[in-house]
Amino acid sequence: MSVRAHLALLAVAAVCLPVAVVVGSGLVMFGMHDERKFWLVVAISTLAALAGALLLGRRILRPLDQLRSASSRLAGGDLSARATESGPRELRELSVSFNQMATNLEQLFDARRELVAWASHDLRTPLASLRAMVEALEDGLATPDEYLPAVRAQTEILTRLVEDLFELALIDAGALTLELRDTSLCELVSACVDALEADARAHDVRLDPRLDPSDPAVRVAPDKVQRVLLNLVNNAVRHSRPSGAVAVVVERDTDHVLVAVEDDGDGFAGDTGLRMFERFWRADESRTRASGGSGLGLAIAQGLVEAHGGKIWAENRAEGGARVAFTLPLASAPRTG
Repeated sequence: MSVRAHLALLAVAAVCLPVAVVVGSGLVMFGMHDERKFWLVVAISTLAALAGALLLGRRILRPLDQLRSASSRLAGGDLSARATESGPRELRELSVSFNQMATNLEQLFDARRELVAWASHDLRTPLASLRAMVEALEDGLATPDEYLPAVRAQTEILTRLVEDLFELALIDAGALTLELRDTSLCELVSACVDALEADARAHDVRLDPRLDPSDPAVRVAPDKVQRVLLNLVNNAVRHSRPSGAVAVVVERDTDHVLVAVEDDGDGFAGDTGLRMFERFWRADESRTRASGGSGLGLAIAQGLVEAHGGKIWAENRAEGGARVAFTLPLASAPRTG
């Protein structure tokens, strides 16, 4: 029963029971002519009314007390606090919503703790290298010219990691600024392919852009989409077979454009396709920060795509290899010029 039904029942009881008392009292007075019986009926009726009201009130208030206790524990830092999902329908629905909120908060704090732990680990490695090089220079064991390239490389690693963490924080906070404008998606893909051509050639991989002849215009922030493309194509190049190929496919749909990056490597093993967008997750734990990146690239790519109103996913291709695809919104008006 709902809270409204309980309160209606309580109101009916509050009206009917006094009437019953009056009727019963009258019958006793006129039929029995016994004053003691009259007061006995009044007392019994009054007690029955009070007991009924107390029982109904307890049924309503008990879930509220449990919910209040759970909220107090949650506010005090106990993220495992949950409310009992019982009582009237509205209170059960409120308890379910509260428990879902508590679960989301617990998951969020767990993710933040994991993020801090992984970031600390990733920051510690280049910092330790820099400290060792500085100490070697101070002790005269090396010259600045010997360590300058290594110092620059470690500094670049730190810079990329800090920039990734900052952008991820903006995405999480919903504070990411997107300077949207109508842009040719084919031009963005072509620019990405040109930028990675030399790296692909070094890995003996051929880049194969398959562009939509209609050259669809999308409403995006070009620099953010370019970052997504560079990340996906770079990952595909590193996982392709020698003498293989990476295709970048652009297909127009009704209200969006689909972009897919396909390689002919070994595909995704196990739950890789599901976990690859997790922060700091690497399919191969032996990959170093220098060769494997910070582990945030795909998480950032997912955040950037979703910030544009699109979605991103990964899957194995039927003919072999892996495919990572995402969607972007079409421009509201046809592109001119």
